[in-house]
Amino acid sequence: MSTEQWVPTTAHWGAYQATSDGDGGVRVRPHPDDPAPSPLLGNVPGIARHDTRVLRPAVRRGWLLGGPGPSAQRGRDEFVEVDWDTALDLVAAQLDRVRTESGNEAIYGGSYGWSSAGRFHHAQSQLHRFLNTIGGYTASRNNYSFGTSQVLLPHVVGSAAAVLGYADSWATVREHADLIVAFGGLPTKNLSVSPGGVSRHTSAAAAADPGVAVASISPLADDVPAGGRWYSIEPGTDVAMQLALAHVLLTEDLHDTEFLSRCCTGFDVFAAYLLGSSDGVPKTPEWAAEICGIAAADIRELARRMPTGRTLVTVTWSLQRTRGGEQPVWAGIALAAMLGQIGLPGGGFGHGYGSMAEVGADGPVLHLPTLPQGPNPVSSFIPVARIADMLLDPGAEFDYNGQRLTYPDIRLVHWAGGNPFHHHQDLTRLRRAFARPETVVVHETHWTATARHADVVLPATTTLEREDLGAGRRDTHLTAMHRVLDPVGEARDDYAILAGLAERLGVRQRFTEGRGARGWLEHLYEKWRAPLVQQGHDLPDFDIFWRLGEVKLPAMPEDPPLVRFRRDPERERLHTPSGRIELFSETVDSFGYEDCPGHPVWLPQERRAPLHLIANQPPTRLHGQGDVGAVSRDSKVAGREPITLHPDDAAARGITDGTVVRVFNDRGACLAGARLSDRVRPGVAVLPTGAWFDPQPDPRHPGRDLCAHGNPNVLTEDVGSSRLSQGCAGQRTHVDVEPVTEPLPEVAVRTPPPLRRS
Repeated sequence: MSTEQWVPTTAHWGAYQATSDGDGGVRVRPHPDDPAPSPLLGNVPGIARHDTRVLRPAVRRGWLLGGPGPSAQRGRDEFVEVDWDTALDLVAAQLDRVRTESGNEAIYGGSYGWSSAGRFHHAQSQLHRFLNTIGGYTASRNNYSFGTSQVLLPHVVGSAAAVLGYADSWATVREHADLIVAFGGLPTKNLSVSPGGVSRHTSAAAAADPGVAVASISPLADDVPAGGRWYSIEPGTDVAMQLALAHVLLTEDLHDTEFLSRCCTGFDVFAAYLLGSSDGVPKTPEWAAEICGIAAADIRELARRMPTGRTLVTVTWSLQRTRGGEQPVWAGIALAAMLGQIGLPGGGFGHGYGSMAEVGADGPVLHLPTLPQGPNPVSSFIPVARIADMLLDPGAEFDYNGQRLTYPDIRLVHWAGGNPFHHHQDLTRLRRAFARPETVVVHETHWTATARHADVVLPATTTLEREDLGAGRRDTHLTAMHRVLDPVGEARDDYAILAGLAERLGVRQRFTEGRGARGWLEHLYEKWRAPLVQQGHDLPDFDIFWRLGEVKLPAMPEDPPLVRFRRDPERERLHTPSGRIELFSETVDSFGYEDCPGHPVWLPQERRAPLHLIANQPPTRLHGQGDVGAVSRDSKVAGREPITLHPDDAAARGITDGTVVRVFNDRGACLAGARLSDRVRPGVAVLPTGAWFDPQPDPRHPGRDLCAHGNPNVLTEDVGSSRLSQGCAGQRTHVDVEPVTEPLPEVAVRTPPPLRRS
């Protein structure tokens, strides 16, 4: 391909153009119409041909010699490279053996991942379709990002989509709102990213200057947009402040009694809790000030300001990724309901502004081309963040959303397109969990920690090495993702890998329907296009679309569920038992969960180490994607992930800027490079997620490992947010930090594991 032949493609951080550099690498440039391209684009050239690419199928030596079975050598063993026929024969034989001997529920195909922005080469969908053709699999439900809210919101407003899928655009907020009260702040670093991509980055610029006053409630000043006011809150105490704001609205008669009566149920129970009638503790600003570290006068002033104009109460997704994560979301809805503005443009309740580009985007709510997965004949499932529990304790019972369920006995894990050793918590525990199955199969582009903990690693192509269709939720364009590079080594796309397995298991026709990858692209596009053309939208056929490189998605009339509900709550009843917004839920209350009762409450958390650690999303990559890219590498300190400390906390520990430090608690430890800033609250440390997990012997604790690279998930706790949702609780934990004086281990994850040829 000529180095001047620039072709369109897209990624989770946005649409762009790419070309081969003539030496097997790639050059990239932003989409010409993108007003604010993502800086993450700078990682792309360094990823495509990095030394850690998986070049050939590889089998863990101990598994190859000893056969399937539990093994603590996963993550420690060397690999033997084999040819594709051998690898596929081995995997197909194990799939067939496990489903025959133990049933299909013994196969776990959760494959939570972000590998590709493409609609067809979406690894999770590909794998689930394949597993369904061979009898099904144990699945996962919900997600790590906002899985707690996915379970809670149907109880409160009837569906998660009513809130998560229909956020007002930033343009609507600018036009109508007077004040944004942002719990968790509005971190603009997150707004270049969306699942499936962003064709035109407009929301990031809008968030930075929304045209309205912003009260940003966060321990991090970087979460405050330009011109906003920073309320420096103690981490994990947002609910106390929300309750105090609600207490002022109630006791000073500033709440909208008409809206509460017409559109809500359970306010009397919630009001009794605010006043202390039910527990003896009035939720006054003075009470909250002692907990959250914000002056009572400031809380009272903000509360009095909120009903004077159009106010948007928004809660970031990060606040529900904690123990008791349901509470800030439910309390935020209650606060917005008391203001009476839910269903009004630019006001009411928002969830996820500042968390992802799609929240506040102005693209249509539109069904996009999707690979059909077919029905899963197996009914067993787990909440996605409970994988280690499942692997370690088969047969154990657990609570979930009013049900008492049992963990299945998983014999084979088949993973494609994701990296649980990024997403999951307490990675030392996850290593023990991954030692238990008989076989672990992973499709991977690079030698991530997940690949290193597998038995069979099948090399997958990157987005640049295949064709696809790309668009994100609330995107404005559908992109024709052209192939830019030849596959590295012997890499194959997931579809080709799974088609090979399907052939060996006698279901190739059912899996492929006789189509190649290009045939599927045309089929999915035309199937998506046909009903839109019938509705009068002008969309080109596939061949023209492919030549153009993109097509603008048609505008669709929007009538969000909560807008319709506000207009006529009797006719447009919500899918709750009462048909209204449930500030007290008899259903949730009947479950008897002490960590999630029937209305929003303050649940204090034990502090087990001196510093709060916030494990937020990095500004230099997406999760772990791009960690070997230039933008991510340039952010490192002495080759380690940077940890940001307040200067006072650093001085008390003898730490200076650039010092390599050991971050530790009773779960584990990691090394990181210190950066000092007064833009974090004293007593708070910030260590972003996504540094590739690099377990090496801890010189201060013989027999234990630490992460030499700086992955915070060796420190975070592997517990569910509550018995209701069992969501991810990995956003915060408690740690201490100390300078390191002894010789430092080299970061080893930037080179492949030991490999030998068969």
